[in-house]
Amino acid sequence: MKVIVNIQLKNGVLDPQGKAVHHALSSLKFDEVNDVRIGKQIILDIEQSDKASAEKRVKIMCEELLANTVIDDYTIEFPTC
Repeated sequence: MKVIVNIQLKNGVLDPQGKAVHHALSSLKFDEVNDVRIGKQIILDIEQSDKASAEKRVKIMCEELLANTVIDDYTIEFPTC
């Protein structure tokens, strides 16, 4: 089963990488961009047949290792493909 974990900094946490990208985009005349936040995506292939069990296990993975829950928010998705 494929599981996608998207991790992004919480609102209010400074994102220097996002600021650098925003500045670079502005320098390249992409003035329509108001803000940039950088995150990461982790794609897991796990052995679970039950979606609820898989979500529970992946949440534990996020809380213990994949995300720094002090500064990060995360979402768990199950692609339909």
